Formats: sequence, structure tokens, C-alpha cells
Amino acid sequence: MSAATTDRILASLRDRGARVTPVRRAVIVALSRARSHLNAEAIAASVQAEHPDVHVSTIYRNLDVLEQLGIIEHTHLGHRPAVYHLEPDHQHLVCEVCNRVIDVPVEILDDLAGALRRTYGFTLHPGHFAVMGKCRKHGA
Repeated sequence: MSAATTDRILASLRDRGARVTPVRRAVIVALSRARSHLNAEAIAASVQAEHPDVHVSTIYRNLDVLEQLGIIEHTHLGHRPAVYHLEPDHQHLVCEVCNRVIDVPVEILDDLAGALRRTYGFTLHPGHFAVMGKCRKHGA
């Protein structure tokens, strides 16, 4: 992720009335540099590598705050620890065979969300979970 994108995310944080603290900035930078989704432990290690005096509980608290503000989202990718990502705008497909994670637009579940709302009065929040199945390589 580019520095401009990181700056835009930090501006979004300010726009929501939240302060951009050094820990929040470090968490956002760690997530923006990641080549894959990171769990809380990996985020804490990345932050502490540059800020060794920051306690892990402070990092976890900031993950919660950033999620409440809609800056990040955590997702359960199967039976592994929850992972975090910036800009919650996609859904995750996880292959049960090879554990490949495929990011897809969240709109892919719009038909399902509409059917659940009409039939059951249920509002779907799909970002919190991954859709499990088999990728093209291992499919039927």
C-alpha cells in the first residue's frame, strides 16, 4: 500500500473525530506494509519492532478502537486466529484444502444478504467471517 493510501487512512481517522496517536499510526503502517492478512500477534510484533516500549495490551486496545471506527476489520479465516485488514471492503474465500485466501468484492454476497433480509429479517455482516470451500485447483 502506498504512503498516499496510508495518509488517506490516517485522514479518515481524523475525520471520524479520533486522534492519530503513535500506536494507531504504527498499527496502520504495519497493516499497510503487510503482504497478507496479519493476526494480532504479528501486528504487535511489527509495532514493537519499531516501538519496543509499547505494551502489547496497548496495541490490542488500539486494534479494538480502530475496528470500532471502521478503519480496520478482523476476520476469522477458518480455524486460525482472527486476522486484520485495512479498509474493510472485501470478503474472503478460504480453500479448505490448501488454505488459499481469495479476496473478493463484498458485493458478491449482495443477493444472499437480500434474501436473508427478506426471508428472515436478518442483516448480514459478512466481513467478520470467511466463506469456506474449495478453490479452483481443488474444486469439484
